[in-house]
Amino acid sequence: MSMASEFVDLLLPQGAISIEYQWLNQQAADRPLMIFLHEGLGSLSMWRDFPALLCAALDCRGLVYSRPGYGLSTPRQAGQAWSPDFMHRQADQLLPALCRALQVEQPVWLFGHSDGASIGLLYAAMFPAQVAGAILLAPHCFVEDITIANIAAARTAYLQTDLRQRLAKYHAEPDSAFWGWNDIWLNPEFRAWCIDGHLAALDCPLLLVQGNDDEYGTLEQVRRIARQVRQCELLELADCGHSPQRDQKDRLIEAVDSFFQRQGDKP
Repeated sequence: MSMASEFVDLLLPQGAISIEYQWLNQQAADRPLMIFLHEGLGSLSMWRDFPALLCAALDCRGLVYSRPGYGLSTPRQAGQAWSPDFMHRQADQLLPALCRALQVEQPVWLFGHSDGASIGLLYAAMFPAQVAGAILLAPHCFVEDITIANIAAARTAYLQTDLRQRLAKYHAEPDSAFWGWNDIWLNPEFRAWCIDGHLAALDCPLLLVQGNDDEYGTLEQVRRIARQVRQCELLELADCGHSPQRDQKDRLIEAVDSFFQRQGDKP
């Protein structure tokens, strides 16, 4: 994404923060709005050109932002540890505050990846009237052994390889992004994290996408959600890992476009 980032200041219960964001096709005021929610090590810039390509295909507007601790948003304070409910707080506090500050009209569409997809599920369950539909890639609804094993492997890679240097291209403070994510996922208290109790409240169309070769979760994640949600479609992609927007970009855009159009061009 080549446009310069903008910044908005928010006052949350834990303090004041600055959030990095970009609008896409903002001038098309009559078109639906898609909000992009990045993964656990992602940021606005790590999406690269995918949000712009998707918004062009769907003829919609987009809002892309970096969560606190990521990208150019306010970094995590030294020694600050995230709590097991960090995704709940992102859905219940941060996203509503961002929408208010940027005067986002409701309802919106959500496009989330990994942790961002879980935040999207929570937001849609907490604020059902404010979400027209959601496309969620590799969402987590409970903690699996495969997830923990590969997050532990990522810790070793961060300490022993050039992973920190590679993440520095997308985060002003890569230690903030990496350790905030890694420490909480590997915290023994997080093993009990589960959002099954929120799924019954979901009342919008969902497209759930997962790669068959996802190293951070099995297909049971999306299948478990589908068993509990009325308006839900599954897309399971062969030869695809944790990031369908990179591994199967064209196939994903085609599927999202078809899903989006079937919903009657809401909202």
